[in-house]
Amino acid sequence: EADEDTLLAALALIRSCNPRPGSAFEGAQPEYIVPDVFVRRRDQGWSVEINPASVPRLKVNQGYASLVSRSADYATLRAQLQEARWLIRSLEIRNDTLLKVARTIVQRQAAFLEQGEEAMQPMILRDVAEAVSMHESTISRVTTGKYMHTPRGIFEFRFFFSSHVAGADGEDVSSVAIRARIRKLIADEQQGKPLSDAQLAELLSREGVKVARRTVAKYREAL
Repeated sequence: EADEDTLLAALALIRSCNPRPGSAFEGAQPEYIVPDVFVRRRDQGWSVEINPASVPRLKVNQGYASLVSRSADYATLRAQLQEARWLIRSLEIRNDTLLKVARTIVQRQAAFLEQGEEAMQPMILRDVAEAVSMHESTISRVTTGKYMHTPRGIFEFRFFFSSHVAGADGEDVSSVAIRARIRKLIADEQQGKPLSDAQLAELLSREGVKVARRTVAKYREAL
């Protein structure tokens, strides 16, 4: 039992506490990713479609456009009408470009979609630029901040780009695939006997991928 003074002191202590202690550590509001394209597996292969929710639905009111076009008194409105049509056309071109780039990425990285990161193919901006007959700067702009929803998850377009590493058989290997292989080798290590960077490099070399020990160390640190 507690006397009245002790009880009042306890109540005062409880009332002084913050009922939401985690609020002091609350970060920024979460930002949800809305994918720009959907990648789906079909019987005939992989399909790529624009996400309708990510595309602004704009159209010109034809009734007003007809009135403006017939009258000579609306020069300013006619200019604004033309600008509106240019904006809609620009968005259509933007979506066409986005779809071309996404389809090229999916075509080149189909092995990744089927098998995972170890099957990632080396690909740089120039590869896609040449495939769609556009400038690298355009591809860079299109792939920045754009996301695709795939059966393996949601990825930024730039995730699919990786440097080329020469393989023993003359075929280039993706740096992403090498990192994935290193991750798997580390996961399969014997307990208490971790593999050294040199041992990892040797194992990769036996698989036909010549990677320097310092490169393995860099990839390992990144993982």
